[in-house]
Amino acid sequence: MSQYQRIEYLIGKDGKVVERAINISGSECVALTAEIELNLGKVETRELLPSYYEAAESQLDCYAIEQAQYNPQY
Repeated sequence: MSQYQRIEYLIGKDGKVVERAINISGSECVALTAEIELNLGKVETRELLPSYYEAAESQLDCYAIEQAQYNPQY
């Protein structure tokens, strides 16, 4: 059973937004939040959590499927 994925936003009194991706590993967290970040404004800092560096099994499966479907020799 896969874990529930969540994006959490904390808005400070100064208007700064802190965004945190929870239960999302690899670069998927950056991809999921990209559009929201564009609408919020300039990203001042980005701190990657240890889960960013973990390879998600589903990401590897998707990559393998994409590669299998794309073969310019056929």
